Amino acid sequence: MKIFHTADWHLGKLVQGIYMTDDQRYVLEQFLQAIDEEQPDAIIIAGDLYDRALPPVEAVDLLDELLAEIVLKRKVPVLSIAGNHDSPTRLQFGSKLMSEAGLHIVGELSSNLQPIVLNDEFGEVHFHLVPFAEPSLVKHIFEDNNISNYDDAMKKVIESIEKKMDKSKRHVFIGHAFVTPYGDQEDNTSDSERPLAIGGSECVSAEHFKPFHYTALGHLHKAHYVLNETIRYAGSPLKYSASEANHEKGYLIVELDADGQVSVEKRPFRPRRDLRIVEGSIQEILKHPISEDYVFVRLTDLTPVVGAMEQIRTVYPNAMHVERKTLPRLESSEQGEAIRREQMDELSLFKAFHQEILGEEPSNIAQQLFEEVLQEMLKEERETKEVVVK
Repeated sequence: MKIFHTADWHLGKLVQGIYMTDDQRYVLEQFLQAIDEEQPDAIIIAGDLYDRALPPVEAVDLLDELLAEIVLKRKVPVLSIAGNHDSPTRLQFGSKLMSEAGLHIVGELSSNLQPIVLNDEFGEVHFHLVPFAEPSLVKHIFEDNNISNYDDAMKKVIESIEKKMDKSKRHVFIGHAFVTPYGDQEDNTSDSERPLAIGGSECVSAEHFKPFHYTALGHLHKAHYVLNETIRYAGSPLKYSASEANHEKGYLIVELDADGQVSVEKRPFRPRRDLRIVEGSIQEILKHPISEDYVFVRLTDLTPVVGAMEQIRTVYPNAMHVERKTLPRLESSEQGEAIRREQMDELSLFKAFHQEILGEEPSNIAQQLFEEVLQEMLKEERETKEVVVK
């Protein structure tokens, strides 16, 4: 079975005040062309179809248009889930009706997890669609008070799936989570993706996905595999922040043979405009050839530049941001390594701020209170989306 794996479209994305809808349409039209050329048996979109729970009309229209082209015109099944940016209720609406046409979208998690079964010349392939869900919701759905973090929650969901799994069939997991090899904390691949939690409690161990022949993930914006080559992120189709400037964006073509052996090939997207970082003095930059790319400019001038953005836009009319390049404030890690403040997580920033203002490390109680407040803010932010929708 040939599968296209993509994720994190973030339709309606606003980057530095610029809506990316036209750029998203440009690369996703390439996706449609690839479907015509490759004739896949199924399309996976692993969450974050939209950038927020209430996307702009243009984003909704674009998704509707694309899904109609894929499912109704080309007759290719689409399997998709809600990510942490999506509204579960909004995506879930009409799912039973749409599934008859080949559009399978799961927005809300359920304890009665049933796979979507597709067939090829070798038999059945079972697709397990698991949308993003808070640990507290998983605890409630499965009535398990031992669930305290995202790793516990994912383990519980997979255990539930495995109990009913027909091991003679091929199985594909579709999820939206921060997966690391063994559940240890790692840096995010993009500044444009908000953390799910703090202190490493958002990380999920890749070892949980061993029962599946292929695991299609969304959430992290850089395409890569975790632990082994069958557990993969497709990454986002476009660069959505300066931290993604060096990413190679595209989608994955996954081939699943009769025995469930997997081969994966990455195909690139060609953006309408690249997003990149430009560095140099104002005089050096003004000598560059005119470019329509989205650029983040770092000026190396030692003195302030008057009207910097106006000057830069004579060369880069779509410049997004300009800043003076300065030596970053460094903090020391426990291992004595220097760390840029912009690379630090929220808790580390709090500790550094506390040390700078009060001259001492925060107490354990202060750290615990900070973590609880920040965690509650992250949770309320996601819940507010649902309240607005309902």
